Amino acid sequence: MSTNKLIALVILAMGIALVIYGISASESFSSDVSRFFTGSPTDKSIWLLIGGVVAVVIGLFGLLRGQRD
Repeated sequence: MSTNKLIALVILAMGIALVIYGISASESFSSDVSRFFTGSPTDKSIWLLIGGVVAVVIGLFGLLRGQRD
């Protein structure tokens, strides 16, 4: 396995972990309180989800790009 594929796989795994952690954070008590007063979950959970999705996309792109070479 090449170094680029390994890095892409690590980024993909980190992205999946961030998405899972973001979903968990969005269902927490503090997020429920924030949602009650502001109508949206906490900024932390939103940034975790956004960062996770971006990392998953980058990781998938790196893995798929590596298959063409």
